[in-house]
Amino acid sequence: MAVRTLLQSVNDAMRVEMEEDERVVIIGEDVGRDGGVFRATEGLIDKFGPGRVMDAPLNESGIIGTATGMAMYGLRPIAEIQFMDFIYPAFDQIVSELSKIRYRSGATYTAPLVIRTPYGGGIKGGLYHSQSSEAYFTHTSGLKVVTPSNPGDAKGLLIAAIRDDDPVIFLEPKRIYRTVKGEVPDGAYTVPIGKASIVREGEDVTLISYGASVHTCLKAADEAASKGISAEVVDLRTLSPVDADTVISSVEKTGRAVIVNEAPKFCSYAAEIAAIIAEKAVDSLSAPVLRVSGFDTPFTYTWENVYLPDAERIMSYISRSVAY
Repeated sequence: MAVRTLLQSVNDAMRVEMEEDERVVIIGEDVGRDGGVFRATEGLIDKFGPGRVMDAPLNESGIIGTATGMAMYGLRPIAEIQFMDFIYPAFDQIVSELSKIRYRSGATYTAPLVIRTPYGGGIKGGLYHSQSSEAYFTHTSGLKVVTPSNPGDAKGLLIAAIRDDDPVIFLEPKRIYRTVKGEVPDGAYTVPIGKASIVREGEDVTLISYGASVHTCLKAADEAASKGISAEVVDLRTLSPVDADTVISSVEKTGRAVIVNEAPKFCSYAAEIAAIIAEKAVDSLSAPVLRVSGFDTPFTYTWENVYLPDAERIMSYISRSVAY
């Protein structure tokens, strides 16, 4: 078992699946000799050749349209969009076509396509390289939306996504690409899509998050512990379909919920989790459900550290919840 970064685990997952299944191919901008903008596909063209690791023009709609056709006719493509901020030219292909193929064809066709894309802030990327627009895609039936928070989950979830017969948006939290390391099993294994993980047990308040913000929640939980507050941390891992049972079970135990995400607060994914809790666990609540989010503005470059929820801001919400 090797110690890997999240980025190395993503690369290893693709290598393992390409070795095991010749139908797995990669398409995207600069994914070949350059290995992708973050080097996620580095070395794969040397091993599998340009017929399976294909550089595409700067045309996100073309990348997703081509990959969709590949998926419908027998391949299992992995399409890379360099930044989630660039995915919008392909939005119609994803929402109007890809997500509806199984439904509109009466299951005659499926589309086993994985769309990998880095998302979120924390790398000084400014407003065009820092967006968290996951809520757009979780609103679309027919799509699965997955985001890991650690290297072990990244590899297992990506392999599960590649093997899935339906399209998966695989969101990679780029600010922890190289900063978070962990032991990762060799070879092929899967982490189930649709199952959350409790990464820290607690009794007084539940912190619910995903991606890079899970680590911020763990820091806030450490600070809470120093003040005598026991915080449980739930890593959703899959945004659609969401593991509501794990969320509700945790909130029923603690009686309090603080939801954390980087996206703007209005209509964010956190709002849906809050609604699920309100519908299914209201009798267990000892305080209102609270959300810690980015702001309803474009992502800022200069004030990035203010925009992103940090442990101090999360701790202030924990205190509000416990004191209610």
